[in-house]
Amino acid sequence: MELCGKKKLHALSLAEKIQVLELLDESKMSQSEVARRFQVSQPQISRICKNKEKLLADWCSGTANRERKRKRESKYSGIDEALLCWYHIARAKAWDVTGPMLLHKAKELADILGQDFVPSIGWLVRWKRRNNVGFGARHILAPPLPPEPPPPAPTPQAQLPLSLKDFSPEDIFGCVEVPLLYRAVPGRAGTCDRVQVLLCANSRGTEKRRLLVSGPQAAPRCFFGVSSEALPASYHPDRAIPWSEWLSQFDQDMGQQGRQVALLMAARVVEEVAGLPGLCHVRLLPLSAASPMPPLPSSVVRAFKAHYRCRLLSKLAAAQSDRAGMSLAEVGMGITVLDALHMAAAAWAKVPLQLIVSSFVQEGLAPGKTPLAQDQASEVPQVPSGLSLEEFSRFVDLESEEPVSGACKEEVGPADEAGGGEDGFEPLPTKADALRALGTLRRWLECSGTTPELFENFYACEEGVERLCCL
Repeated sequence: MELCGKKKLHALSLAEKIQVLELLDESKMSQSEVARRFQVSQPQISRICKNKEKLLADWCSGTANRERKRKRESKYSGIDEALLCWYHIARAKAWDVTGPMLLHKAKELADILGQDFVPSIGWLVRWKRRNNVGFGARHILAPPLPPEPPPPAPTPQAQLPLSLKDFSPEDIFGCVEVPLLYRAVPGRAGTCDRVQVLLCANSRGTEKRRLLVSGPQAAPRCFFGVSSEALPASYHPDRAIPWSEWLSQFDQDMGQQGRQVALLMAARVVEEVAGLPGLCHVRLLPLSAASPMPPLPSSVVRAFKAHYRCRLLSKLAAAQSDRAGMSLAEVGMGITVLDALHMAAAAWAKVPLQLIVSSFVQEGLAPGKTPLAQDQASEVPQVPSGLSLEEFSRFVDLESEEPVSGACKEEVGPADEAGGGEDGFEPLPTKADALRALGTLRRWLECSGTTPELFENFYACEEGVERLCCL
């Protein structure tokens, strides 16, 4: 005897459901007659009538897949809708949207919405099917809503949030010019020890641009024999930051990566470089001096200066221990611009990613929710011994104090202390000198009872030096 199987369910597509609604509206056919015509049950026709408004909205949107038979709601509907909105904006701007780009953007939106979501290829395929998205034809889709006209004469503060919404957090950069007394000691601020440091980072802390240091000396003696490629930071022989040159290089770097980024800058700098041609990949967003928001979070700048001051004090204390009777100020005269470049690069590398992220969001320089409060001890260095917290805080902000007047003293390097070679320049070290120095350093570490961690760092340095000697 033949067994009777279950009746096969015949689901209607979106286009067929619209035909059902048209028949019911334009003719006098009953729901049962329409059900027989489409070979479905009458309750299914009834459900279509109940969802009439939603079906018509999907049909009129122009983005829904008209051949789909069931609309399964995504678990992450907020991310789904936000990504679709961004997709329409990108296509309206004629951007070449790819699958990896959509996956990356979906992850960014999930982080902004505070959802633990990692998009997969399968999710992207279903998202494209749900929203009728394809990459075949490079046509420009009209946005679902007409664009609002720009407000008349907006202020920079009103423009800023609207401009930042066009960029992902990784593509929002802030930069600021920071004055730095590179060889000052606590309680003393000289006028001739000042350099300008250009700090630049993105709001996610994943990209810190190479430091640019501007100093008064055209050709510091400490640079004699030093390869420019080996410098830890760029050096410009002038008090002023070369903004045009720096921006051109930044724009070129972003172009090589195929990126469009926003750069927060002081309004006076934007006016200064207004005539600069060829900025195709960097959009300048000016911030006036009256704005409460700095181009780079003040907490990030202060963390950089605090790390630099700690490194400077450590270097001065070590040098003072070998020179009995000399004050810190006298020892500080041996700090050169080259020393400052190395210490500044080390301080910039120590500014933690978490501090940059939270500072950008808290000061309104990047979209997103305010991250959880970070441990303050991990954001700023420990106060050096011999100084109170208040004294160290004043030392970090030494540039804001009134400088001490007096004659400028030239840097005193190792060549000056030892008598120097011909023309006062220290003889360049040879490969044999470098290898002997490694042996001396290892012997000193062995006799000082150092930690295994320091020896691991020494081994890495030793291997690097030996490789250079073999070139």
